[in-house]
Amino acid sequence: MKVESFRIPDWSGELKGSCRPSDLEKTVARLADPGGANETIHWGRNYLYSLNLETSKGSLEVVVKQFRNQGWKARLRRRFEGSKATKSWRVARYFAEHGVPTAEPLLLIESDEPEGPSLFVSRRISDSFESRYFFRALNAGLEREQFPQVDVDQLLVALGRTLRKMHDANIWHRDVSVGNLLVSYGNGSGPEIFILDLNRARIGQSLGVHRRTRDLCRLRIFKREHQDTFLEAYWANERRGYRLKRALYRTYHGAFLFRNRLKDFLRSPLAGIGPRRAHAHIPPPPPEASARDQVAWDHLSDQPHQHAGRMQRLGIRLGDAGAHARELVVCVAALPRIVRRYRQLRRRDRSEPIPFSGLGVALRPWPEAPDELLAAVDDLGLKHVLLRLHPWAEEHDDEERLARELRDRGCDVAFALPQNRELVVDVKRWRRSLDELAARFAPLGTHFQIGQAVNRSKWGLWRHDEYELLVAEAREAFAPYPDTRLIGPAVIDFEYYATTALLNMRWRQGLALDGVASLLYVDRRGAPENTQLGLETVGKVTLLKAIAETARNSGPSSWITEVNWPLWEGPHSPAGRKVSVDEESQANYLVRYYLLALSTGLVERVYWWQIIARGYGLIAPEEGGELRRRASFGALATLSEQLGGGQFVESLPAPDGAYLLAFEDAAGRRRVVGWTRAGEHKAQLPQPAVAAWSRNGLEEPVAGVSSVELTESPRYFLLD
Repeated sequence: MKVESFRIPDWSGELKGSCRPSDLEKTVARLADPGGANETIHWGRNYLYSLNLETSKGSLEVVVKQFRNQGWKARLRRRFEGSKATKSWRVARYFAEHGVPTAEPLLLIESDEPEGPSLFVSRRISDSFESRYFFRALNAGLEREQFPQVDVDQLLVALGRTLRKMHDANIWHRDVSVGNLLVSYGNGSGPEIFILDLNRARIGQSLGVHRRTRDLCRLRIFKREHQDTFLEAYWANERRGYRLKRALYRTYHGAFLFRNRLKDFLRSPLAGIGPRRAHAHIPPPPPEASARDQVAWDHLSDQPHQHAGRMQRLGIRLGDAGAHARELVVCVAALPRIVRRYRQLRRRDRSEPIPFSGLGVALRPWPEAPDELLAAVDDLGLKHVLLRLHPWAEEHDDEERLARELRDRGCDVAFALPQNRELVVDVKRWRRSLDELAARFAPLGTHFQIGQAVNRSKWGLWRHDEYELLVAEAREAFAPYPDTRLIGPAVIDFEYYATTALLNMRWRQGLALDGVASLLYVDRRGAPENTQLGLETVGKVTLLKAIAETARNSGPSSWITEVNWPLWEGPHSPAGRKVSVDEESQANYLVRYYLLALSTGLVERVYWWQIIARGYGLIAPEEGGELRRRASFGALATLSEQLGGGQFVESLPAPDGAYLLAFEDAAGRRRVVGWTRAGEHKAQLPQPAVAAWSRNGLEEPVAGVSSVELTESPRYFLLD
């Protein structure tokens, strides 16, 4: 393989001569930016994502593995041993020279900064899957269902032969795991195994039984018959002493599994004690920042990142113990009247129809395609729009243009005014920004949310009195505009103790807010029907209304100004991998959340955050600037078309785990929407259905049928 070295500003490295791009500097910058990835493959200690590499011979889909070099250990190792990317590049070339299958190495890219990233770029292997998913299915007995194309024995034999070929080439991988093996059926002659993650490998060393077995024992092959097939393929040409080799393998395999369990047990209590390690794309905190001020903006997930570690945050909380004790006292004092009102609301008469008119969506400007953003709003059919402004920004022209366009389309535009730590510390700057924003946007909408996620230190607030100052300045800034209404405090998640404290503290300014706004994520780990402390969506919405109606510092109205379900899209996801879902689940949960929350009549508006965003939005920006409408976009548009402007009438009898909600549209026709929490259920409609639609608006043939099938995906029925 012909290799060329290169050096450009801020970067150096090597590349395969046949894939040299025409504009190397621009290409390297794009490869180093995970924000422009086609797909995030893995997001953890290192980043793995795919991109298109434009070369003189055409476009190649490549995989970029970006290694971080943060900390003194990583810097020293990089200086004296070479970075992990350099090791991967060197070993991958050795693999290719000796005919051992791995992803074709294309580029090595090294940042000139001591803690800058190192990148290893390889050609993406098409028509492949990680062996980890197959072995999970195999160990669970689901391999035939999930991988019908795979012959188990054939795959195990191919795996054994491939690893034997690697070892015979004097390569000690040292990290052979089911996650580092790709299986491809692209050659049409059975499975082909590609070995990845090469930075720990050692080359040019003769391997004995001990080292070979240490590599093999890391594979999660649990059943004895599968281990035998795999080992027999590996040792096929060397049967002497096979029983001892098999016994050694099983001993090492058991020890490896035990060590992993022990590490997990010891690691979990210590998680988060040390300083937090930010992802490479997140800038460092301001120089000389105190523990309270170590916040930076994460442009990929569109939110702040808190650099302060758990112990630092705990120290700050302990220092503010007096303020938190007062908050606790306020919560305890307010609890009896909240509980009384909650019980009254749960027992209230629901015989009157409830207007289903609070469907909303939140957004930010999309300068890359402003017309497509407006077209998306039109196609959703929603008239309630929440536009998030950034008070710390110097320019707001894009936001003002968008707000005027939305107003001219007949939308009711509300605005969110989040804070950051700089504005919390510099209240005069916060006030100057609010004066400008009030003058520009008060003529375009009436409702302004003051604050954002005020119970999260990454948004700049540590104590309730800091938020009180922000609200006091906001009331004065908006005082010249008597039609405006201020809502807050925008507490995120089911942390109603924070909402209760802020809405019942004795504020010097008296009644400060005209209504309550909440960022109510009911259960990011699953369905909106899931419970937390005994309350699901309906229960939490009811309790929130009880807090609003008994609050000393706000009016009784209740809005949910942010909700979404994050997706498995790496750095763009606003939450961790453990709480992310797939696009189908997101679409199902979106519809069910809106239905459950708004049918109570206790919430005036619900806004999904937001229209265009990777990681959670209704529309995903794709390679080349294309905007792909996800399933959740169609789901919200269908919900608006089917039920928007109608009335919720009643909940109908349904099997356990199923839901049937009856609505009446503007023409007086009865519509029913139904779904299940899990699985499938048969349900009986009160009258035969004359038409039915799927969650995303596809018409279904059910004319004259009263017994219908319900699944996790909501269905709409027009009754006779």
